[in-house]
Amino acid sequence: MKEEKRKRAEESIQKKFHKKIFSPFAKACKMYKLIEEGDRIAVCISGGKDSMLMAKLFQEIKRHRQVEFELTFLVMDPGYNKENRAMIESNAEALGIPITIFESTIFDAVDTIDKNPCYMCARMRRGYLYSHAKELGCNKIALGHHYDDVIETILMGMIYGAQIQTMMPKLHSTNFEGMELIRPLYLVREADICAWRDYNELKFLQCACHFTETCATCHEDGTTSSKRLETKRIIAELKKTNPYIETNIFNSVSNVHLDTVIEYKKDGVRHNFLDEY
Repeated sequence: MKEEKRKRAEESIQKKFHKKIFSPFAKACKMYKLIEEGDRIAVCISGGKDSMLMAKLFQEIKRHRQVEFELTFLVMDPGYNKENRAMIESNAEALGIPITIFESTIFDAVDTIDKNPCYMCARMRRGYLYSHAKELGCNKIALGHHYDDVIETILMGMIYGAQIQTMMPKLHSTNFEGMELIRPLYLVREADICAWRDYNELKFLQCACHFTETCATCHEDGTTSSKRLETKRIIAELKKTNPYIETNIFNSVSNVHLDTVIEYKKDGVRHNFLDEY
């Protein structure tokens, strides 16, 4: 049964979902140079649909062997209950993902934080992942943020943060020398990830913290559910009259006209248009 589930999941990536999922995954890897010769990548698996699919896509792209690189499928247990831990292990086994699990006490630590616990949880998770990945000899960690996460983050920054910024496809770590963060699902749509999950009749972990044991209200980047869900609704509403709204939001941060910007930051330094007016 498990072998059949693995084969079906892999064949669906190779055939039915090749154009919608594997192609944009491979395109992002090539366009943003996410996978390079000699890389050892820690594929970080939270147990959700995005990171589990990302692990399978890495296995698939490794089969093509355009460059030589190594993979470690890394799971951090921040304090899951027994059922959620078992679900991650069961899904990984069924999908043929050889996971390495390490434990932390992040959930217990976050329980004591009143302000922005989701944000702090995400920050702490990332630090633990960087640290453990580096100990294992990895030079990159891969996270499962997708296209919809990117456009929602852009719009959320404007609406709630009074800033223009985006979720980058890759970043150098500021605290762990020689380490990078990559986001290979950068061009993959969430609807297509959900379609792959449903087609293969898979059930994955959603948010599993002590605040919301089985709900989907927390998000990997630490934003609160109400803001992200509200942003999703705004985008959905705008799409009714403008079918290109998502593409336009995504492309807007690649088409910035600095001559029309009042002020911007570069490496923490503010630059005002009046400086050179």
